[in-house]
Amino acid sequence: MAQMIEFQRPDGATSQGYLAEAAAGAPALILIQEWWGLNDHIRSLAERFAAAGFTTLAPDLYRGRLASSADEASHLMTGLDFVDATHQDLRGACQRLAAGGRKVGVLGFCMGGALTVAAAVHVPGLAAAVCFYGIPPAGLADPAQIKIPFQGHFASRDDWCTPAAAAALEKRMRAAGAQPELYHYQADHAFFNNARPEVFDAACAQLAWERCMDFLRRHLHP
Repeated sequence: MAQMIEFQRPDGATSQGYLAEAAAGAPALILIQEWWGLNDHIRSLAERFAAAGFTTLAPDLYRGRLASSADEASHLMTGLDFVDATHQDLRGACQRLAAGGRKVGVLGFCMGGALTVAAAVHVPGLAAAVCFYGIPPAGLADPAQIKIPFQGHFASRDDWCTPAAAAALEKRMRAAGAQPELYHYQADHAFFNNARPEVFDAACAQLAWERCMDFLRRHLHP
């Protein structure tokens, strides 16, 4: 079953999110939206992760707003308080999912990938993180401070989360003694998004899904 729910933030306010339930006792996953918002694509991904055995909560970081063009998406992302989203919405989602003692991971795409890195640094209680082509703004989070298992998926033809930016993230993590699992694909930014045929790459997306599933099962299942 999947539905919109409310969950409490650490500051006492509430946020909404799309919750897709797996079997009782299943590990859990916070799914972080792209810059388009909590749209049908993200909801369908939440359901896909639930079907794969992970109760999944996708917080609605834009509070019901959706973008239909890159200009609108850029405007919404620019207006997002990344610090508040990390320390309140994502931490609240983690606390909601961790009830009962189950392990919680975090995974995000594009803007959500950037927030995945931030959550891996700042949100206590997470057991693993998977980032798809996203790196946080300077000052939000230092990848060198990530202490949990981390997997990253990056595209060679990406002019936002560039190969150079991905290399810098890897260098920071490895210099701090971390051993992230990082993969690079001959593809465009957002190659996993099958709702965008102009960039979707079915072969790369399937390979990334298989790697992601293997990683999450290793680190979130008992």
